[in-house]
Amino acid sequence: MDHKNLRHIIDKIEVPKEDVFRAIEMGIQQGEQKNRRNSYPRKKFIVSCAIAASFMGLIFSSGFINPKMNQVLAMTPIIGAIYEQFGDKMGLDLARQNLITELDQSVTKNGVTVKLNNAYFDGGIVSITGHVSGELEKGINEEGELSIDVNFENGKADHDLWLHGKSTQFKETEKGFEFQWKLNYPYETIKEDFTLPIAIHYINGIKGDWNFDIPITQAEHKTLAINHSRDYQEEGVQININDIKIANASSVLNLETVSKYEDDKIDIKKAVDDKGNILFQYVNNTILSQTKEKNGFHVSAHKTISKINEHVQSITFYPTISIFELPVQQLLNISTFLLESERTALAIKVNSVTAEGNKIIVDYNFEGFPNNLNNHRADLVLHNLSCAFNLIDNDFMGEIDPENPMPPENHSISKNEVRLLDKKTYHYQSVFRLDGEEQIENFALENTVLQFNFTSFIEIKELAPFTVELSK
Repeated sequence: MDHKNLRHIIDKIEVPKEDVFRAIEMGIQQGEQKNRRNSYPRKKFIVSCAIAASFMGLIFSSGFINPKMNQVLAMTPIIGAIYEQFGDKMGLDLARQNLITELDQSVTKNGVTVKLNNAYFDGGIVSITGHVSGELEKGINEEGELSIDVNFENGKADHDLWLHGKSTQFKETEKGFEFQWKLNYPYETIKEDFTLPIAIHYINGIKGDWNFDIPITQAEHKTLAINHSRDYQEEGVQININDIKIANASSVLNLETVSKYEDDKIDIKKAVDDKGNILFQYVNNTILSQTKEKNGFHVSAHKTISKINEHVQSITFYPTISIFELPVQQLLNISTFLLESERTALAIKVNSVTAEGNKIIVDYNFEGFPNNLNNHRADLVLHNLSCAFNLIDNDFMGEIDPENPMPPENHSISKNEVRLLDKKTYHYQSVFRLDGEEQIENFALENTVLQFNFTSFIEIKELAPFTVELSK
C-alpha cells in the first residue's frame, strides 16, 4: 500500500477529541499534584513519556498524521497555557469544541509589545487572551504588577459599555505577563459575528497607542421563548422572564424588572432546573437599558448562566429585592428626637446630642432589629454606623445635588467613631471630631443638620420563588 492510499484511510478515522481533551486536562491536573510524587512513580512516568514521545515522533516523521488528530493536538497549548491557568472552564469547554478564534495580532510601542492570542464569544461572554512583554520596568508599577488602561469599540474612559463587569486576570512569565479579559456583551441583540476595536492607552503607566481590530465569532445559538411574568404587589415589583439563548458552553437569560421605586434593585439570586441542577447563583446582571414608564421604572438585563440541558422542562427562579431609601434628617436645635425609616420598621431614637470641646457626641438606640441578631450582623451594623451619619451646615443644604448627593466640602462631617454601649438594647454613641480632616466652618450646633441613611441596614428581602415551563 503506498503512502497516498494509507493517508486516505487514516484521514477517515474519527478522532474522539472529547476523550483526548479529557485526558490532556487530567494530565495537567495530575502534573500539579507534586506532593504525591516519589522516586519510583516518577521514573515510571519518565519512561512512559519517553515511549509516548518516541511513538508520536514516529507518527510525525512518517508523515501519516491524521489532520483531525492534528487539530486536536494543536489545541493542547491553549488548554495548558491559557484557559487552564486562569481556571476558565468555559474556555476549556469551547476549546474542546474547536470554537476558539486564533488572533496572533501584535503591536509594539515605546518598547512594550502587546500580542493578542485567542478570543471566544459564547452566550453573553467575550474573552480575549494575550501577552505583554518588553521594557515594563520603565513603568510606574511595582514588580509583579500589571495594569492596562483600555477601551473597547471606541468607547471613552468609564463611559465605555464594555467596561461594565469587565474582569482581568494576569500571570507573570519569564518574559512579561499572560493576561485574560472577560467582557459582558453589552447589547440586547447578540450578533454572531462582529469586529471589536480595542485601544490600549497606557500599560503600567507607559503611554502608547496599541490598537487592534479583533474578529469575534459565535456559533449559532438556540432561543427558548418564555415570556413569563410574575407580580409582587406588596413590594410594587414585576419580573418578566423573556427568553433564554442557549449557546455552546453557556446560556443567556434575558429578563426585565419593573419597580415602583427607581433605585430599588430587583434581581434573581438563583435558578434551579427540574433535575436539581443549579444554573446560577449570585450572577451579576448586565444592564441593557433603564427607562421610566407609566407603570414604573423598567430595567432590561441579561445574565450569563450555565448551559441548559435539552431534557430540562422547567426552571425555578429565586428573586430578591434590595430596598433603597433617601436619607432622613433633623436640625439639631433639639437634642431628643426619632429618625424613622420610611419603608421598614427601623428607627434611630436619639437620646441626646452634646458638645464636648472639639467633639459632638450623639447618643442613640437603634430600633427595629430582631432580638437575636447574630454576631456577624451585629459587627456589620457597627461598621456601617461609622459612615451612615452626616453632620451638615444647614446653610449649605440647598447646594447638595440630588443626582450626586455629596456633602458640601468644609461644611460637613461624615466620619464618626462608634461606641457600642449595650448590645442587647442596641445602644450606641457616635463621636464626631470638629478638628479632624472634615470640618464645618463657623460650626454652631443649632444650625447643624444630622442626616442618617437607613439603606445599608435594610436586609435583602427574598421574594417567593416561581417556576416557568420551557417551550419545546
